[in-house]
Amino acid sequence: MPHIPKPRTERTAAGAPRADAELRVFGLNACLAVFAHRPQAIRKVHLLESRLPALKGVLAWCAKARVGYNLVGPDDLERLAKSTHHEGVVFDVRRAPPLALREWLARLDRARPALALWLDGVGNPHNFGAVLRIAAHFGADGVLLAPGSTLALSGAACRVAEGGAEVVPLVAVEDAAGALAALARAGFEAAATVVRGGDDLYARPLPRRCLLVFGAEGGGIGPALLAAVPRHLRIPGSGAVESLNIATAVSVVVAEHWRQHRR
Repeated sequence: MPHIPKPRTERTAAGAPRADAELRVFGLNACLAVFAHRPQAIRKVHLLESRLPALKGVLAWCAKARVGYNLVGPDDLERLAKSTHHEGVVFDVRRAPPLALREWLARLDRARPALALWLDGVGNPHNFGAVLRIAAHFGADGVLLAPGSTLALSGAACRVAEGGAEVVPLVAVEDAAGALAALARAGFEAAATVVRGGDDLYARPLPRRCLLVFGAEGGGIGPALLAAVPRHLRIPGSGAVESLNIATAVSVVVAEHWRQHRR
């Protein structure tokens, strides 16, 4: 397996993840998903008075678990979230660390279809959140975080994911070539999406256990990684535009895997 260098990453001016052990999540569905899947991670709740009915159960749990909450104004929430799109609620939560690849593979049922997404060079939190939402909707089993990737959950990514960030596991990859080999041993067949060339997505079936590799808008997939993936896929279209954005491309290909291997 050839050496695969660390990926280039989309630059982003806002929404960068916090480096500490806590994460500020905002948006109603994103916050409710944290409460549904790991309430013990909630450290503090900030909300508008108008959100009291929707968050009644959360506040009852906070009172019982002795977790602080406070009613604040719109300006305070905007300051906390660093966004106007807070939807009336902000949670301070503990970060959930990504899984090691070996641990994630051990959790998968070998008898079931499986789907993993590898995002090469994608760094924009809104794109990341959109991919997580799509992955959750179509039952993807994990998103792989490549070596050198800046991808990590941020408040913006969680809000755009609409709860998907709490459903789809993030998997840390320390060595790209080693990860591809480990995935192959586990029965995964890899396919990369390309703008030009490659096989028509609909020409033949996708593998039951499938690793889909997507590149950032503009830069695409790095040459070494692209060369290491044996199958290249093209999403057919009219040709009126060069390509789809990352979230739309993910949606089309992942939906096709769901259609073929619905669980």
